[in-house]
Amino acid sequence: MGKISMVMFDLSGTTVYDDTGVRDCLYKAAQEYDLDTTPEEILLHMGTNKVHLYQFLIARSRGQDISFKDFEKIQDPKTYDLAKQVFDRYEELMIDHYRNEVKEVEGASDTFRWCHDHGIKVATDTGFHREITEAIMQGLGWVRDGLVDCSVHVQSVPGERGRPAPFMIFYAMEKLDVQSVHEVIKIGDTPADMLEGRNAGCRGVVGVLSGPRPVTAWGKYWHTHVIPSVKELPELIESEFM
Repeated sequence: MGKISMVMFDLSGTTVYDDTGVRDCLYKAAQEYDLDTTPEEILLHMGTNKVHLYQFLIARSRGQDISFKDFEKIQDPKTYDLAKQVFDRYEELMIDHYRNEVKEVEGASDTFRWCHDHGIKVATDTGFHREITEAIMQGLGWVRDGLVDCSVHVQSVPGERGRPAPFMIFYAMEKLDVQSVHEVIKIGDTPADMLEGRNAGCRGVVGVLSGPRPVTAWGKYWHTHVIPSVKELPELIESEFM
């Protein structure tokens, strides 16, 4: 196999510090619209398109049984209008959160620099929509400073099909002219990240322990490696992928 040409980094919990702020904003909006869920369930299903997450919760409350693995395969238009209302409220809460407090996971910028020094393109993807993603990037300056080569959000791809579908990875590959998934590593801290990497066929699917979800939540999904945090990725690439 060839060298690694691209790493697709998750944002919240992997490269962007998250002490359950994202979960709390998602849950608060759900509560305001009387959706039957718990903070623990919200935490488990993070990393996905948030409109679709609310559609998932609404559909379930109406008696539909949808497997998480089929999250992006079933989108009932009858749930969209209410889900979008809940999402709009969540987006207000989330943008305010990131405008007041956004910081990287320790070592994230150094890992991006190491990747560039070794000829590896840096992409990020997320379950966030455009405005929240831009608030993060503006706050951290990663795109502005050339640390991130391609920032992908769910609105970047047709149908806004986020994780666990693989299309955000393929979008970044096309933008960065990476022509084989066998040259790509996906790294994240959610079940959605692990499933996305597997669905894309990535050579490496790496879980990190830095997010608010315990390894028991995402570790049962297929992955190749587990590391404490993103700052250990360079060592992993040198030992396992070079």
